[in-house]
Amino acid sequence: MKFQAQYINNLISKGSRIDGRKIDEHRKLTIEKDVIEHAEGSAKVMLGETEVIAGVKMDVGEPFPDTPNEGVLIVNAELSPLASPEFELGPPREEAIELARIVDRGIRESNCIDREKLCIKKGEKVWMLFVDIQPLNHDGNLIDASGIATIVALLNTKMPEYDGEKVNYEKKKGKLPVKEKPVPVTLAQINDKLVVDPGIDEEDVMNSRITIVTKDDRNICAIQKGGKSGFLMERVEEAIDIAVKKGKEIRKML
Repeated sequence: MKFQAQYINNLISKGSRIDGRKIDEHRKLTIEKDVIEHAEGSAKVMLGETEVIAGVKMDVGEPFPDTPNEGVLIVNAELSPLASPEFELGPPREEAIELARIVDRGIRESNCIDREKLCIKKGEKVWMLFVDIQPLNHDGNLIDASGIATIVALLNTKMPEYDGEKVNYEKKKGKLPVKEKPVPVTLAQINDKLVVDPGIDEEDVMNSRITIVTKDDRNICAIQKGGKSGFLMERVEEAIDIAVKKGKEIRKML
């Protein structure tokens, strides 16, 4: 492990990486829509060998008291041993909770969904969105793969009909009111270099990471830091520039 870490560090110091990419280069991104038959919306994303499925289910329920005229959004992530031997069965661990929160924050802070249009009767009935994220294979950077899978699933979500008493999942009344396409871009800090879309070997040796979510207008809507080390301000500014550029590239594929 120590030899591999030194090898990765040496490569990155020379502007190269263990898989042959440049330090500012994403792995190949593959997107597949409507992969879950009984979901209102779904998507499968492959980022290199990292593979994630996101599904959206809808139901009618009560709004939160502080937002009586807005629909409810709930994001969950499950990290199972099917995706990595590092993951264990049982209650959600810290990594799963953090993953769900980062994806949730990007959706909320970008105002991705017009949640007022999900209100059926103010203070009584609203549409509830349940987003479930399930990694199938973990080869690094679950955050970006999960965030992209989620927004693609939301973009392809078809709302079921509701007659005031019962939801008819067989009939659809139109698409979910999605206004923005928030795209997360995660960078790992390895020594003094920023590395885009870290693979699992790079995550094992990184000092810290930063995820920056941008909107369609290229403005930032969320930033999340992870890892033990901090970032110099110049590194944060560099990360923002990269995230804006990469976010624009990814958004064209959604």
